[in-house]
Amino acid sequence: MRALLVPPGEGELIDVAGVEHLFRLTSAQTGGRFGFEEFTLGPGTVGARPHVHHAHDEFFYVLDGELTLHDGSGEVTAGPGSLLAALRGAPHGFRNAGDAPARGLCLYTPAGYEDYFRQVHAAVAGGAEVDDEMLNEFRGRFNTTPHRTA
Repeated sequence: MRALLVPPGEGELIDVAGVEHLFRLTSAQTGGRFGFEEFTLGPGTVGARPHVHHAHDEFFYVLDGELTLHDGSGEVTAGPGSLLAALRGAPHGFRNAGDAPARGLCLYTPAGYEDYFRQVHAAVAGGAEVDDEMLNEFRGRFNTTPHRTA
């Protein structure tokens, strides 16, 4: 076993529905233990409508700009330094409601959810239309369900 060093800007870039996901660490690199990504959302971009993961935990850390985060009880605006911990079973979602790009980090444990983004990206590249039905089908493959808000 060796320590992993990933130089700045390196990783697997997956652009899905207006969100740039740069996976710096994937399941293949960490033996399934941990996934780590940098993400960027342009102004007005929805990263993910509220949903629930049943098989992994997800952590969002805001680096630049502001994210509007759904925390299970409603939406909150989070600026640089804010951290949202979406543990298994916790409803969450995120979007950029502002007029400037937003950047953040997302950590997954265990790893593997990067395959969701790979599959959606491949479907879109093959001509699929991104809509809730399509996203819910793919999410279902990864023990993730939509969360209905009032």
